[in-house]
Amino acid sequence: MSSETLFGFVRYPPFNSGQPRFPQDSFFGRYLHYLDVIDPSTLLVSDKHLRECIQLLEDQKQGKLVDITDKQLWEAQKIKQAIIHPDTGDKILPPFRMSGYVPFGWITVTGMLLPNPSWPTLLFWQWMNQSHNACVNYANRNASQFTSLLGLTYLIKKSSSLSPTARLIIQRFVPLPATSLASSLNVICMRWNELRSGIEVYDMSGKVVGVSKRDKDSPEYVRIQWVRGSPTRHLLVNAIVCTLSFAVSLPVALALFPQEGKICVEQLEPELRSGTEAKILYYNKGL
Repeated sequence: MSSETLFGFVRYPPFNSGQPRFPQDSFFGRYLHYLDVIDPSTLLVSDKHLRECIQLLEDQKQGKLVDITDKQLWEAQKIKQAIIHPDTGDKILPPFRMSGYVPFGWITVTGMLLPNPSWPTLLFWQWMNQSHNACVNYANRNASQFTSLLGLTYLIKKSSSLSPTARLIIQRFVPLPATSLASSLNVICMRWNELRSGIEVYDMSGKVVGVSKRDKDSPEYVRIQWVRGSPTRHLLVNAIVCTLSFAVSLPVALALFPQEGKICVEQLEPELRSGTEAKILYYNKGL
């Protein structure tokens, strides 16, 4: 791979405001894009530098810039998009940014995989994980429609009546499926307003045509004796493996599907079809 290209893509192509640096019609283009999105170095950006990046992009839009390189513009947009929500324009708190998902989330992931957890420990780490996931999902949702009510209720059944065998089964086998199911439900809960109210659709130029409810529907474990011999080493290896797996799998998972969706105008509501001459409209799915 040369210094000028990444996976065959130009590292710093001509700047296009508001658009990803790499093509989004291929997996590798989206993968490189999300490496920018989750870059943890953006967590260290100061408010002053953020304001400078935003001002730089504003000046570029107004044609005031002369001796600014494409690299500088792409880096400024990367910082802005990592910190500022695209719909609300508000700053996202560091623990809930996509760039903070791994640095802040590895602790709960490691905690949920502790060997033979007690019942309170199991509940605590599940609560911590789902609370963090809920905040990340909410902070990165599509926010073009106002969410009037957000209710989160945690229902925990009493466990005193369970037999020792039932307790053991739950402690050993519940964490993984519980985490997977709860994470899926988390996305639905945090983004229920999109399912109910719809989200904005816009043409290729970014002009909002209206709000549609139809576009939302468009889809071996090895134990090493060295590790087993010490709880501390076991926890350390667990933490390292979890964090590395987390960091490697996150951009891959995000890159599976484009963030911006497309929908044919014929599939939308009549009032939206009459409001534009475009054949294809776009909408922000959120992350």
